[in-house]
Amino acid sequence: MERISDDKLLELLNDIESDMAERKESFRGDVPDKARQAVCAFANDLPNHNAPGVLFIGADDSGKPTGEPITDELLRMLSDMKTDGNILPMPALTVEKRALKGSDMAVVTVIPSDMPPVKYKGRVWIRTGPRRALANEQEERILVEKRRFKNLPYDLYPISFSAIHDLSRSLFENDYLPLAIAPDVLEANNRTYEEQLSSSKMVVSPHEATPTVLGLLSIGKSPQDFIPGAYIQFLRIDGLQLTDPLVDADEIGGSIVDMLRRTEEKIRAHNRVAVDVTSSATHEISTPYPLAAIQQIIYNAILHRSYEHTNAPVRIYWYSDRIEVISPGGPYGNVTPENFGEPGITDYRNPNLAAVMKTFGFVQTFGRGIAIAKNEMNRNGNPPMEFDVNQNVVSCIIRRK
Repeated sequence: MERISDDKLLELLNDIESDMAERKESFRGDVPDKARQAVCAFANDLPNHNAPGVLFIGADDSGKPTGEPITDELLRMLSDMKTDGNILPMPALTVEKRALKGSDMAVVTVIPSDMPPVKYKGRVWIRTGPRRALANEQEERILVEKRRFKNLPYDLYPISFSAIHDLSRSLFENDYLPLAIAPDVLEANNRTYEEQLSSSKMVVSPHEATPTVLGLLSIGKSPQDFIPGAYIQFLRIDGLQLTDPLVDADEIGGSIVDMLRRTEEKIRAHNRVAVDVTSSATHEISTPYPLAAIQQIIYNAILHRSYEHTNAPVRIYWYSDRIEVISPGGPYGNVTPENFGEPGITDYRNPNLAAVMKTFGFVQTFGRGIAIAKNEMNRNGNPPMEFDVNQNVVSCIIRRK
């Protein structure tokens, strides 16, 4: 993204009627909430400017500087708006300190989303002139139609030989919608089933209700009928080599929710807890592997894998001394084999699937899964995780304590 010039920023700062700029005196009180609403609205770009919207921190409504200190902590908090999981799908934004009108200001530049509607806490915010507002049904339909003409990620591709009856209506209405949509919005919802599916990106549009890859993965009755590699192959091996005897073998399919919950049950069954009652006055409870670390690595494998041009599953091979998690598809976008796993380096091959996994509770915040797993391994006394990353596959070795 090209950096906006000082002259352009000053023009936006001074134009108090612009629908492409918003000003806040500080980042205290209710401003963090309103700032996220503004980011959501700029990302939706209902007026179709196809240009960034800008949020200024450190300026009053007239554009006059307030002298608010622009600290590193403030810039970090502003950057967290992208990854804290409240704005879905994740917005594309930059945060920087700029000197404008003789004073420092924090400038948040938000790129229009290719995947509207973007929601903040289950609500679709838009710009109407210089103000923010909640989108009505017609405005939300316009945002959905905008999406059809963008260069979409693969998780929004339609699967032409599937149909709306291949999606589970009960899973969508009873499990997904109450988590994805704010209760007051859901209660006042007059949208049809097809419109709700389209707004959630599960189908192409209300008039073309062909399921997307996202819809089939998230609420499909049998996603593997259409995306053959979208399952987990689990092997429990009594030994150190793949050719050693098998203790357990399973192909775990279904929707994302079913697949991950069944996998977690499998992991809990094999990750036996040991209780030491002899070496100290109190019972010492330990596990060979920290459950949270295994979960995070599997969630990352499902989220970041390639579902395109491959029938390979995510593979979990549980040996006597280690667990190997193998994900098809190499690193994506900003992530390379060289910087893989470094703090702050993240990108999303399947950004809409990331939003669904956040909605269902498998992801809390974005970009922290590997860091959490490393920390849990250290706390449990396990050796550091090992990654093998190339353009075709990402594998992780989790060694037994």
